[in-house]
Amino acid sequence: MSKSLLVAVWFHEGRYHGQADQFSDGEGWPPSPARLFQALVAAAARGALLSGEDQQSLRWLEHLMPPKIVAPIIDWGRPVKRFVPNNDLDSVGGDPGRIGEIRVGKQWRPCFFDANQPVTYAWDFESETQEADRICIIASRLCQLGRGVDMAWAQSQVLDAEEAQTLLESQPGALRVPAGNGNVSVPRIGTLDSLTERYRRNRVRLKVEGSGRKVRQLFSQPPKALFRQVGYDAQHRHLHFELRLSGKDGFAARPLASVGSLVPELRDRAAQRLRETLPEKTALIDKLIVGRNAGPAELSQRIRIVPLPSVGTEHTDPSIRRIMVEVPPNCPWRMDDLAWAFAGLEFGDLGAGSGSGGMLLSTDDDRMAKRFIGPAREFQSITPLALPAAQRRRIGVNGTKTAKERCDEEQRAITAIVQALRHSGVTARPNRIDVQREPFQRRGARAERFAAGTRFPKETLWHVAVTFTEPVSGPLVLGDGRYLGLGLMRPIDSMNGVEVFSIENGLADNAQSAIVAQAARRAMMARVQSCLDRGQRLSTYVSGHEVEGTPSRKGDAHRHVAVVADLPRRRILYLASTHLHRTGISWREIETDHKKMAGALEGMAVLRAGTAGCLSLGPTIIDLDNDPLFAPARIWESVTDYDVTRHSRRVDEEEALRIDVASELQRRGWPSPENIEVLRVNLGPRGGLSGRLRLTFATAQPGALVIGRSSHKGGGLFANADCFGAGD
Repeated sequence: MSKSLLVAVWFHEGRYHGQADQFSDGEGWPPSPARLFQALVAAAARGALLSGEDQQSLRWLEHLMPPKIVAPIIDWGRPVKRFVPNNDLDSVGGDPGRIGEIRVGKQWRPCFFDANQPVTYAWDFESETQEADRICIIASRLCQLGRGVDMAWAQSQVLDAEEAQTLLESQPGALRVPAGNGNVSVPRIGTLDSLTERYRRNRVRLKVEGSGRKVRQLFSQPPKALFRQVGYDAQHRHLHFELRLSGKDGFAARPLASVGSLVPELRDRAAQRLRETLPEKTALIDKLIVGRNAGPAELSQRIRIVPLPSVGTEHTDPSIRRIMVEVPPNCPWRMDDLAWAFAGLEFGDLGAGSGSGGMLLSTDDDRMAKRFIGPAREFQSITPLALPAAQRRRIGVNGTKTAKERCDEEQRAITAIVQALRHSGVTARPNRIDVQREPFQRRGARAERFAAGTRFPKETLWHVAVTFTEPVSGPLVLGDGRYLGLGLMRPIDSMNGVEVFSIENGLADNAQSAIVAQAARRAMMARVQSCLDRGQRLSTYVSGHEVEGTPSRKGDAHRHVAVVADLPRRRILYLASTHLHRTGISWREIETDHKKMAGALEGMAVLRAGTAGCLSLGPTIIDLDNDPLFAPARIWESVTDYDVTRHSRRVDEEEALRIDVASELQRRGWPSPENIEVLRVNLGPRGGLSGRLRLTFATAQPGALVIGRSSHKGGGLFANADCFGAGD
């Protein structure tokens, strides 16, 4: 059974001064797991000695995955610069009277928080162990965490993983979970030994050499402790509810266009319930739940009520059957208080012939909510965005608008959407924005129908589709009505299994696609390996090899990722194997591995490709319906050399190419081409055969078309002949 070790640290004065650690949403808060590990080592030590039991327990702890962290909400104090002597007295001849010449300024900026709320760290492990109990004993000796003035004490316990997760989520403050690369230090294998060595060397860092007049005192810098760097995400927390009929079974579904009246009703009823129970927090309730008198400082702390339409196929009725309450990481409300405030709320008559009211029932079913989370590069609004700065001109029954006026209105809406993305904290750059009044979904509702019951004129409501250059995680809610149920965006993953980087600079004139693809593949493997624990091997999907080292091949299909250098269009593509094989591989089989790989590739900006140059990369997107590598076409022509899988020696080279290509297409699930034209034949020094071809099919076929023995390393790439560039 999975267990969790929880270490809760209380600070005596409700303030903290350490600022070295960089979390995604703060500057040096909370203390990193590495700082806590150092504090535990100091607590376990008796002078210069660590007992064998304590060493064994600390080594067990450094082998675990990085912990989850819950920390209270903070307020930053004013920065103070203090000048202290630098440890460099020999630079002024060792004269203490000149110590003022070597003072350096060090800035302190304390943060303040409720001293009654602890910082909690939770390590997960698989089975009961004595080491966890020993860590609890060590933690009870802790007396300081951070700088010397940060006095603290700790309590620890071992709980079942589910119980520990519930406890973490119930605490006020941000729940931070480890996520890929970052700047937060955590223990790793060898950390304890490095701390022990640093302590030993620190005690003898001053030593005397020589004798008589030649005697001199030398300073040696002790080695730094070994830590690894990870990223932490302060995730939004969510509560899930269902709209159920009062006293009956079944959903109390509300029409999609009624979100403007449903959300304020639920919000006001929950706020009233909290006011009656916690009258001393009325001002906080008004600011963070209702939004009354909320300023810029409270904007990032406000809870958001998100109505969730039912989505699935194009025939699904998009009525509102579920509600999600989204709580920001730095919201001071306890999750159990908010769950109590919303659970069991009754709301008015449903209309639409139902004849009865409804009730909010709490649920753990978040499957529908996950459909709005993504990540994805393309989003479409399912409830329109409120954009007061982009109000359309109202026209009468027989009124008209010129094309220029309509274009100007749409351009103002696009500009307002860019601002809305910035206000919602979305840092990804939009590549394309489309606006319209009509819904993007088949059973959606026009934008103006959502104006009833809201403070927004119908001319300010727009349906929007946004495509980003890199994946964005949801739920994405945009516009001025984002706290009123408007502006909910649905992720549309049109680039499923395709990661693309544009080559912005540095490509040599004579660059070869095989060299660029090889460098890109090595970079991918290195970045994925850096996200793994020490000793953990790369997945077969990334490496292309089984555990014993043999090439990966299951059945008649290669299931690992393909790396393609499309130099005519100056870009590098990482293609999931589902794009190479039309049959035999499902996206569900490789989805987890591909998303982990895509996460490791995020932020890759430089690729050193040897003779091909030092390439500057940037994220980009492609339009699968019009891209030369993916759009349907009858005629496909080689971009990179096709390497035969089996070289038939009974026929000439051109015929051998035709036979092998036809066999490879059949194996990949493609129809037989009407014509296979050999454009060029290449013979290798050891009898290897490759070439360039033009394939003609009876009907238009969508790509990608990447075939041949080297297809996973950039070979055998074909493009639409109508858009074909001049080779690589």
